[in-house]
Amino acid sequence: MFRQSPSLSSPAPATLTRARQWFESSGLGGVALLALLLLVAFPLVLDAFRLNLVGKYLTYGFVAIGLVVLWGWGGVLSLGQGVFFGLGGYAMAMFLKLEASDVESTKIQSTPGIPDFMDWNQLTALPLWWKPFAHLPFALVAVVMVPVLLAFVVSYAMFKRRVGGVYFAIITQAIALILTVLIIGQQGYTGGVNGITDLKTLLGWDIRSNSAKLVLYYINAALLLASIVLCLWVQRSKLGTLLLAMRDKEDRVRFSGYDVSMFKVFAFCLAAGLSAIGGAMFTLQVGFMSPSFVGIVPSIEMVIFAAVGGRMSLVGAVYGALLVNFGKTYFSETFPDLWLFLMAALFIGVTMAFPNGLAGLYATHVRTWWRARRSRPAPLAAPLPPEASA
Repeated sequence: MFRQSPSLSSPAPATLTRARQWFESSGLGGVALLALLLLVAFPLVLDAFRLNLVGKYLTYGFVAIGLVVLWGWGGVLSLGQGVFFGLGGYAMAMFLKLEASDVESTKIQSTPGIPDFMDWNQLTALPLWWKPFAHLPFALVAVVMVPVLLAFVVSYAMFKRRVGGVYFAIITQAIALILTVLIIGQQGYTGGVNGITDLKTLLGWDIRSNSAKLVLYYINAALLLASIVLCLWVQRSKLGTLLLAMRDKEDRVRFSGYDVSMFKVFAFCLAAGLSAIGGAMFTLQVGFMSPSFVGIVPSIEMVIFAAVGGRMSLVGAVYGALLVNFGKTYFSETFPDLWLFLMAALFIGVTMAFPNGLAGLYATHVRTWWRARRSRPAPLAAPLPPEASA
């Protein structure tokens, strides 16, 4: 006679198996693991300075998951996502700057009550289009709506004329360059090449303190996780299926009666809105916004985040943003003369060794190993001693 394993007579293992399979198929297992890392592990092991750096890296995660939707699922490569990241950041910076530019704080200026860079450029009154940004609700709406409206105008004009592929990528690069030149040239209204700096408070709350940075980190991480869940819902919906079909066989989708151009417009606007939220959170955590985050170079770096993480994986894109930015910080601190070469080696090495990014590495190696380990037959139970079977 043999002792029966209690696990064989209990429904718990089957329930756990079904739960594990559901988590894997829905994609929420990776989200749960990422949430554990961001909300528990990092705050426990990192000091305030390093945790704030991770929060800065996570703001780029918004751009990366937007590119997964646009490029990975929709097949549309945009090299100008820095435009929307910057617009969202500038919208938040304008509110914060107006709050920091009250009459009492700027009484030494020639014109008290306006931002310092306006006073330096001989402006004597606050521009009309700046005034609504003195109200936080308007600024929060503008963070999302201004970039989305710009994305809608650009994408509708392009996709309705079936402009795509490399031509669309070049057009988005041109928009990034134009906006950078415009921001730098209008120094009296935008702060010029220095950007909008010296941002101190949010509704009287000092955002420079360690406690405030911790709160902003958690808000940032929660918004990022919510954005991933939203994009997963889109992916699992009929809309997500059509985006994938449009990427692979655009003509078939068009011949089936669907307006392909509007699907592309939706994906582009969604990616723009996510990028803008990341830009706003960047401004809150770092305390400034400048045109150096708007142009061609940062936009290409944002594509690299998605490529390194895996352009088909939302969670992988976040890991890609973390890895690339951590590498940039570590290499620049440790090897100040070689860090650009080391970053290039990192990009080339990861993309050559893992064409599908970190997500592909997980799918082909880690998940396969784990499933093989789980599928091994359990050892037979030991027979009962004679005195116990009597």
